[in-house]
Amino acid sequence: MLASALLRESPLLLREPTDASETAPVLSVLPRGVERPGDRTASEANSLTRFSGPVPPAGVAPRGLSLASPSDGVSTPVERARDNLTGLSRTALTPVASSPLALVAGPATSVLEHPRFAGSPQLADVASGGTVLGAGARGDGLRAVQGALLDMGFALYGGADGRYGPDTARALRNFQVHAGLRTSGVLDAATLRALDGLAPASGSRGQSRALPSAFYAGQPVRVVIALREHRTFLFDPLGQLVDIFPNAVGTAATPTHPGLKVVRAKLDQVATENAGARLWNDRHVFGARLLDLSWVDGQRSGEELHGTSAPALLGGDVSHGCIRHANEDILVLHDALAVGDRIAVVETLQDPHLGVPVTVG
Repeated sequence: MLASALLRESPLLLREPTDASETAPVLSVLPRGVERPGDRTASEANSLTRFSGPVPPAGVAPRGLSLASPSDGVSTPVERARDNLTGLSRTALTPVASSPLALVAGPATSVLEHPRFAGSPQLADVASGGTVLGAGARGDGLRAVQGALLDMGFALYGGADGRYGPDTARALRNFQVHAGLRTSGVLDAATLRALDGLAPASGSRGQSRALPSAFYAGQPVRVVIALREHRTFLFDPLGQLVDIFPNAVGTAATPTHPGLKVVRAKLDQVATENAGARLWNDRHVFGARLLDLSWVDGQRSGEELHGTSAPALLGGDVSHGCIRHANEDILVLHDALAVGDRIAVVETLQDPHLGVPVTVG
């Protein structure tokens, strides 16, 4: 039933690296339709900020957000993601509608405006530049930051426990990639101000702005996978954002390749477990579901979207090229996507292929 040979996850390759300090929980998948506290839903209570813009005329696809051109004409999208906001620690952040990640300088301020953060003395001290939260830090302010990162779809396996550890450092680094900041993994003033401007309302999931467009190279897509920030954006057929999920992607030696791909085949739980047993002698290695991908021209990519038996590794570069998700998230993706749906894989959301719509009909 598996359309490709799952080349990237072949047992002929070395097993995927695993942090010895992290144990892989036993796979647990609830029956379809059964929810538990913390499960993501598509109900009205899930007030994700959706991709929106002017209503297009009949016969014209919705216009995505356009991306700023590189100022030097040479820098790559990855380089711009690292470098285009140098010096933000001295400035406030004001998102620009014409560019999902273009944040320009405004008057310097240490005042936090988001209700998630505004009442915290600990975070006020960070915003003023008086301290940085890193190793050994703990407190309610840090817990609020962790909760915001979780609601924005960043992996944080330990949850919002108010304690700084490796999971928090990894989530902060992934957010700093998204915001175009130095990837220190600590909560400094620049990172907190960026989070203050982008976090969703309390009790909501998603992101307040700087979302990707649901177009890649002029073609509508259902999913955008941002490799360097380790997040997966799911859109409905109309280009509205449904949810954002954390992911894990390929290592430097076995990378996940950027580009436009399509869903080639969908495997249910039985077929997914059989594939894991056949290829890895482990029925749970691919998690609860698997979606086989090919390049948009029909060539096999050797990459898949699938679940995982090691959720503690989400947020990192650990696979043979496939894109791993939490099992509850791959269930949502499997149910939402159809064979033939397009998936854009990009290094960062500044990829110049994003945000270019087509005229149809």
